[in-house]
Formats: sequence, C-alpha cells, structure tokens
Amino acid sequence: MKTSEKLTIATIQTSLIWENPEANLKMFEEKINTISSKTDLIILPEMFTTGFTMNATALAENMNGKTVSWMQKIAAKKQMAITGSLIINETSDLSQDDNFYNRLVFVHPSGKIEVYDKRHTFTLAKEHETFSAGTKKIFIDYKGWKICPLICYDLRFPVWSRNTNNYDLLIYVASWPKKRVYAWDSLLKARAIENMSYTIGVNRIGLDGNNFEYNGHSIVLDSLGENISKENNEEEDIISVTLSKVNQNTIRQKLAFLNDADAFILK
Repeated sequence: MKTSEKLTIATIQTSLIWENPEANLKMFEEKINTISSKTDLIILPEMFTTGFTMNATALAENMNGKTVSWMQKIAAKKQMAITGSLIINETSDLSQDDNFYNRLVFVHPSGKIEVYDKRHTFTLAKEHETFSAGTKKIFIDYKGWKICPLICYDLRFPVWSRNTNNYDLLIYVASWPKKRVYAWDSLLKARAIENMSYTIGVNRIGLDGNNFEYNGHSIVLDSLGENISKENNEEEDIISVTLSKVNQNTIRQKLAFLNDADAFILK
C-alpha cells in the first residue's frame, strides 16, 4: 500500500440502538454515506452494533458474520479503512464452551482484517465474567502509519499504551459514561502527551439499555496533547481531521522526550 504523509480520519459519535445489530449497521451506513470528503479511516465506538452489553450469548457473532462482512463491504465500496469493536465468539468446536471477546476489528480497503481483543475487561460492569481478556497489543500498518488500537477501559492503564514501538497514532474506541467523563478527557490528553502521539478517542452518546448515560467528548489530540478537533462536543457528530506525520515527527525530533523514557519489560 502506498505510504501517505497525511491521514484523514472521520470519527462517528452517535447514540446506539440497544442490542440491535441490524438497526445499528443501517444507521452507521447512512451516516458513512454522508461523508463526502476524501477519508482514509472511519472510527466507530466500542460495541458499535449493540451498545455495551453483557448479553454476549444472544448477540455474539463470529468473524464470518454479518458485521465483519458489512465492514468489508463498506471498506471496499468507499476505499477507506473502518474500525470499531463488537462481540465476537471465538469458539470453533461446538462441544466447547463459548469464548467471547470484546474485539476491535480493523478492515483495510482491500478486505484485509486485523483484530485486537480488549486487554482490560471492565470489572465494575462484570465484563470479566463474560469476556476473555486479550493478551497482546497489535500495531497496524496502514498507508505507512503505525496505528495502536485500544478499547475503552484500556485507557486507564498507561503501561499498556506505552510507545516503545514508535507508533504514529493511538486510538481508543469507547462506551465511556457521562459520570466519569472528566477522567476520559484527562486520560486521553495524558496518553497523547506521554506517548508523543496523535491520540483519538471515540465515544458514544445517549442512554443504553441499562439506563447509563453517555455524552461523547470524542476528540483528536496531537502529540503535545492539543485538541485539533472540536471542543468536547456532546452532540451527535462526525469529526473529520487530517493528521500530518511530518508535523509529528518534527515535534518528536525537536523535543525527543521518548528517548529519555525508563527502560523496562512488560511481562
């Protein structure tokens, strides 16, 4: 794939229809079709087909299911990558127990798929009782950009996002509730600053089926933690921002903070 100095991303902040994949896919496709400017990557929230639910037995899909196929169709038709997380059942043998993951799926325009399973399951919501935790980070090479994708609760754990691999872009897809949105705002800025990386947080809005409220605050930050999108928008919105690798590399070379980081190994 051709390397690009600039990367244009679009984040979709919206309410979700509770536990209704078909309705959510229809809604997202309609919103994606309104994007007229050239876009390289579309980012959707956490569990974008269902909302943040523990009803995995009823709602899980496999990697050959409707949602992944829909993502491949969108990516091919629009010639742009698309990513977001959904509930995946990785059980291959019908005699085995179900094995559920909160899985981020990244689909390239070619149809190539890369996945990241949420490492930090949200114990406050008993996510750990339903979903298996992921065991490894991934780094996605897309148009010459090295992308580190993470999910929601991962944001609270800075060691997991530590930029020892010289990634260019850190992404968090989330269902982060309004009552703790101050932490969302603060931690995203901290992750951008400490990793000297473009950092994107994509959150949902509205009420879910458990009556939890979400108020968005989706944002795009540069490597100094400056907001280069809109200021903590709480409405339904599509944010489009063009990132520049040259600008980021210039800042990294001038300040070189990453060179002074403590060396340690995460086991």
